[in-house]
Amino acid sequence: MRRLPLLLLACTGCGGLRMLDARGPHVERLRSLWDLLFLISAVVLAAVVLTMLGALLRRRGGSRSQVPEVEAHSVPPGGEGARPVDAARERRMGRAVGAAAVVTLVVLFVITVANASTGAALARLRSPDALEVQVVGHQWWWEFRVQDADPSRNLVTANELHVPVGRPVILKLNSRDVIHSFWVPELTNKRDLIPGQQNTLELQADRPGVFKGQCYEFCGMQHAKMGFVVVAEAPEQFEAWREHQLQPAPPPTDAVAQRGQQVFLQGPCALCHAISGTDAAASTGPNLTHVASRSTLAAGTLPFDRGHLAGWILNAQSLKPGNNMPAITLPPDDLHALLVYLESLK
Repeated sequence: MRRLPLLLLACTGCGGLRMLDARGPHVERLRSLWDLLFLISAVVLAAVVLTMLGALLRRRGGSRSQVPEVEAHSVPPGGEGARPVDAARERRMGRAVGAAAVVTLVVLFVITVANASTGAALARLRSPDALEVQVVGHQWWWEFRVQDADPSRNLVTANELHVPVGRPVILKLNSRDVIHSFWVPELTNKRDLIPGQQNTLELQADRPGVFKGQCYEFCGMQHAKMGFVVVAEAPEQFEAWREHQLQPAPPPTDAVAQRGQQVFLQGPCALCHAISGTDAAASTGPNLTHVASRSTLAAGTLPFDRGHLAGWILNAQSLKPGNNMPAITLPPDDLHALLVYLESLK
């Protein structure tokens, strides 16, 4: 029975996001509410269908029966020519409508109580020890700013968020351009990112894993390619990742990588991207300080490997039309050097 909703959702084409596979306490509570609403909806649908079938069967049966003799010879309330009134039938219909109204009120009351109870349970999950992350939506990528009590330890990354298992995370959501919506189905519900307004959302992972997230508010041509991943890992692994991300980019160690760094800094790349430890400090595009440590490119659109990275640099519009990354023409040697340099940014 619990697999039936999964099967129905799979049939709608939503198989890429595991909406009902709870991996954290927030989604676990939402799942309980979802199960209740699904059960009520199924019962209501069955009741409506059965009522309609019963009405059709009675109508077919009634068309063959005779009008009650007493009422057939009486003058109906509407005068001569009006349809005779079956008083007993009218009373039964009245009782049925009254019962349906009472049941509807009871169901609405149950849903209201369940919804309030779920909201209270989610509120109790908040913790002063929560990790704070500022999430900024861009067309069409994600910026994550992991906060710390010491501002010098704040870090910036893109399209891949690491969180410690078992620790609540508070997400403060905003947008630089249009309305987006943050959603990681296995970890939390969705919440809009609205320009000029900060919304808050909590999540927590109870086990390690990589969980796919997606923008869930249509935000333009490449809305479908505005994905990200949340990597949940043991607290010590998260701290190690955090310490590594706080470090500036490693300096190039060979002549090819050094040439690649010069191509980056002297070309159009530095006009949009930042690499800590260099003069590149723009914020139009994702921060690339540790870009090679991420698993994907272009907000989850492509795997991070040399071939896709080269294609993205040379003609990003062919891979993700409408994004802000222009086509960049480079001599083969410069392209090779740039790729070597970017691959060294782990």
